[in-house]
Amino acid sequence: MDTETLNTTQTALNLAPDPLVQFDVLQRVHEATLSGSRSPLSPRPVISESWERSLAAHIDPDDFRPPIVYQPDEVAEVRSAHPLHAVLPPLRELLVSIADESRHVMIVTDAEGIILWREGPANLCSQADPVGLCEGTGWSERAIGTNAMGTALAVDAPVQIYSAEHLVRTYHGWSCAAAPIHDPDTGELLGAIDVSGLLDALHPAMFSLVNATAQLAENHLRRRMEWLDEQLLTKNMPHLARLRGEPGALLTPTGRVIAADRLSRWPRRIAVDAERVLLDDGREAQVEPLAEGYLLRVPETRASRRPTLELSFLGDNPAAVINGRKLPLTLRRAEILALLALHPSGLTAEQLAFQLYGDDGNPTTVRAEIHRLRGQLGGQAMRAKPYQLCAEVEADFLTVRDALNAGDAAAAVAACPAPLLSRSDAPAIRAEREQLVVAVRTAVLGHPDLDVLWQFAQSGTGRDDVEVFERLTRELPASDPRQAVATARLDWLLGED
Repeated sequence: MDTETLNTTQTALNLAPDPLVQFDVLQRVHEATLSGSRSPLSPRPVISESWERSLAAHIDPDDFRPPIVYQPDEVAEVRSAHPLHAVLPPLRELLVSIADESRHVMIVTDAEGIILWREGPANLCSQADPVGLCEGTGWSERAIGTNAMGTALAVDAPVQIYSAEHLVRTYHGWSCAAAPIHDPDTGELLGAIDVSGLLDALHPAMFSLVNATAQLAENHLRRRMEWLDEQLLTKNMPHLARLRGEPGALLTPTGRVIAADRLSRWPRRIAVDAERVLLDDGREAQVEPLAEGYLLRVPETRASRRPTLELSFLGDNPAAVINGRKLPLTLRRAEILALLALHPSGLTAEQLAFQLYGDDGNPTTVRAEIHRLRGQLGGQAMRAKPYQLCAEVEADFLTVRDALNAGDAAAAVAACPAPLLSRSDAPAIRAEREQLVVAVRTAVLGHPDLDVLWQFAQSGTGRDDVEVFERLTRELPASDPRQAVATARLDWLLGED
């Protein structure tokens, strides 16, 4: 039910602006409705629905005594621990002075409708005490029937109650307006802010003022929550950093996610009432308590492991496979993937533009190309700022590099059937291709095993190398059939020159 509906008296009642005339009309509606006799007017929907709930809870319209939930010596301790304790200063600043001048009391309840604070003119407070409008008493609809505080909490919306719209007759001399206050963290009801006054002190702007004050209180709580989040982050970010790439998140004491690795999607809130929780995507996560808040960890399993990206870029026809799915590739996207694989710490758009195009590179062009590439790979395989591959990369040209670094010439030759992206003219790719060929060639020419040299001679990088075939023709025995093949190939190469 919206605020406008709750605050409109004209929907069912054509009331005069004079509070005493309103009282007379509402009194007749109240008596007719409760007695079951016919009334020329109907109560507002919010009122009739509240009366129904109150009567169903066995509230006696002639019994005005709200229950005493907390004794005076207990109230101070309860409210000091209540979240709304933090918003009392701005509430006082906005409402109490106005309440004093307009002969109203300001009241703040908890989510159960129990009054925790009441402030206002001393003479009005002395009139409120005998009817139980005081700290420690319960004002939910279940406790005392229709009233602004209890009804606002029941419908979770601002409400104004005029005189005889109260179910209990004792309160027909009072009018009040109330609005609920929510926890910005969990969204749960924390309580209500209420302004109550005697019938002749009713001010038409009070409903709007109370509603605005409730919003002010929620904004104050939100700013406080954000400040506490910052404190929590400052203290606990090292815990997240120590996961070293393992999926994880930092949680507030209520389980709200405030920081996480960029490789995973997390829900807004995690249940923290168990050591292990099942995430929406099926992963099982561990909840580890910290001094403040929690660290959520997702130990790597087969299901949660990083994506695997396989790159076959040696030769004329580059191919890429992500988690078993083949990716359609243009040469430019293959070049980008190769450069990112060669720079695992990542590259900026400016760096990529220079490596792809030289001094004429345009970072905007690179960003557009990477945007399309990320769409193919998925967000878990590539991140931005800087652009970086987050998948487990298995690349044939990296395998060649690793073999060379390990001094295993045979493995390097076996893994290098052709040059890197042989059709690419990108400056950085061309340089890497030439360096890789030179490194493999140098390794095999200095290797004593002629089988390794022969294998290199059959590859796309060695088949036109005169020096390779000179050594083969010189060192292969005349009885080795490869000697004649090597001699013929050398003669052809020399003839080509």
